[in-house]
Amino acid sequence: MEEPLHRIRALHTASTVTVYQAYSPEIGLPAIRDGRFPAAWRPGRMTWIKPSFMWMMYRSGWGTKEGQETVLAVEITRDGFDWALRHACLSSYVRGLHVDRGTWQRDLKRAPARVQWDPERDLHLRPLPYRSLQLGLSGEASSRYADDWIVSISDVTPLANEIHALVSDGELDSATRLLPQERGYLAGEELLAHLRT
Repeated sequence: MEEPLHRIRALHTASTVTVYQAYSPEIGLPAIRDGRFPAAWRPGRMTWIKPSFMWMMYRSGWGTKEGQETVLAVEITRDGFDWALRHACLSSYVRGLHVDRGTWQRDLKRAPARVQWDPERDLHLRPLPYRSLQLGLSGEASSRYADDWIVSISDVTPLANEIHALVSDGELDSATRLLPQERGYLAGEELLAHLRT
């Protein structure tokens, strides 16, 4: 079946969605230990969550980039994820979707969440012809994420290392079998109509 150009692909259950982030060990290790972000994690900053494991691997270089050595799988409530989508604005102006550039800029400034659709990645981290969602949280959304939405935080750095080693050895089938089983996330039209490019 052909992939749609824009789709939220995620590991999800009836009540949760798993998103990925990568941090330095100073933030990542306490978050894993305590199941919440430590005081060093600043809720006022924009934080980007990624439902796509492979996009996180691309962004963090398989967890090897400085400051991104600890890869977290953060399970959050679907209610929280949907709230962020409902209150999000696209991070770039789209003619025909937005009334005009000025209105979009005002909406973006007010929105506690923003959406980017970036090319999904294959096992070699090359771009694929379809896009996956990145969700930026700031202000109220960032605080809600840290304080209310998190169900669990787990360390997927060993998984990233194992898959990366298999890819490096040319064992693509074995690497594929270890990937999180992400499926299309069924979000209602009212959640995505204002976020499609």
